[in-house]
Amino acid sequence: MNAPVRILIVDDDEDDFIILKEYISRIEGLEFQVDWCGKYKEAREKVCEGTYHLYFIDYVLGARSGLELIQESISGSCEEPFILLTGNGNHAIDLKAMESGAVDYLVKGELSTEKLERCIRYSLDRAASLKALRTSERKFRNIFERSKDTVFIADVNLAFTEINDASFGLLKYSREELLTKDLYSFISDKNDVAFIQQALIESGEVYDKEIEVTTKNGERKICILTFSREVDINGSFYIQGILHEITALKKAEQTTLLLEKLNMASRLVRILAHEVRNPLNNIMLAAEQLGAIVSNEESAIYFDIINRNNKRIGDLITELLNSAKATPVTIEKTSLQSIMDQSIEAAKDRINLRNIQLIRDYLEEEAWIMADNEKLKIAFLNIIINAIEAMEEDKGQLNIVIRKNDDQQFMVSIQDNGCGISRKDIARLFEPYFTSKKNGMGLGLTSSLNILQSHKATLDVQSNPNEGTVFNLYFSSYAE
Repeated sequence: MNAPVRILIVDDDEDDFIILKEYISRIEGLEFQVDWCGKYKEAREKVCEGTYHLYFIDYVLGARSGLELIQESISGSCEEPFILLTGNGNHAIDLKAMESGAVDYLVKGELSTEKLERCIRYSLDRAASLKALRTSERKFRNIFERSKDTVFIADVNLAFTEINDASFGLLKYSREELLTKDLYSFISDKNDVAFIQQALIESGEVYDKEIEVTTKNGERKICILTFSREVDINGSFYIQGILHEITALKKAEQTTLLLEKLNMASRLVRILAHEVRNPLNNIMLAAEQLGAIVSNEESAIYFDIINRNNKRIGDLITELLNSAKATPVTIEKTSLQSIMDQSIEAAKDRINLRNIQLIRDYLEEEAWIMADNEKLKIAFLNIIINAIEAMEEDKGQLNIVIRKNDDQQFMVSIQDNGCGISRKDIARLFEPYFTSKKNGMGLGLTSSLNILQSHKATLDVQSNPNEGTVFNLYFSSYAE
């Protein structure tokens, strides 16, 4: 060390201080500044100042003991080393010294320069190592606690043993609740659970596995899971891992993909309409000309069929073109509860005819948004009708919930207990002309998506075959 080693000797006997200081002065290779303190309270204050590198503490300090001083100092965040001094060698005192936090224990009658030198060097080296270790621990603890991702430590069964604050924002459980649970209990897909269990057996690690977790309030979130199996100093295995939420990213990807599909479908519709309308017009003109030449009753029946089907094809082309157009909206402040009630009223006959149980769970406060009341009513109605048609008569239950989420958005949830949708079909759900209905055109949900996007709303669909489907729609709240 370039600077002298600052040592404080705490001993109520000044003669013992002088003797100890003399031994220390004979140590070669190190420069020392040795100070003395004979009173407990004064010594406590000096230790708290943190200006010394090392402390020699006498076991007896008047009515108090050196062990008490060491314990109080360490509990007060003092990280410098303490060496306990006593007049008699005693194994019990030795143990107490170590338990109190002292790095070493010396008997006054057995002191020598060599013994002091070894003790001082050992104490300073150990203190430096411990300080570096604590600094490193604080640094990584800071990263652990402040990470915006969920960082966790778990046992080999993925039961949480330690978890950071970000996990509460993701999973919506308190720390106490999470420490009674395991990761498996949050994973929505049983296939993902099986995959993770197998990975633990085979390699003990998982990298960038996309999973869906269900939060305390029933919300489903998409995350990337990474973890590895490690070994602690006792040779026991544990798991350290990270959950990185990508729900917003996945929603954005799905929205972009749907927009691309809609734009492509719109271009295709316009091309087809143009290519079909031209020959259709020729057929209609030819039929009119032929009708003027041939005027018997038998021919009139066939001309009527031609004209009627020409009109049907023309109407169909018009409907297709209208479905491909952007939806113009007239925006004004309106209540989500009011729009939803109007949509339910429009579907009331269908609900009653199929004897569907309807459950409404709305926010008590008005959910004000900027919207086109009539357009949004159509979007809600399309989703509600699909839910009604997916449920069995006399067994259906339709749950409609309006809530406010953590992002201060209003969430509309339309949930049924119907036949559900396969994963393959969910990916195509909003594609134009995709339908599982015998007589459907596959434009209802496409139209709903167009309307929702014109309101800058987002949505996600969660479904399991034979269990039901839930549409979650998210709207920005109205700002004055």
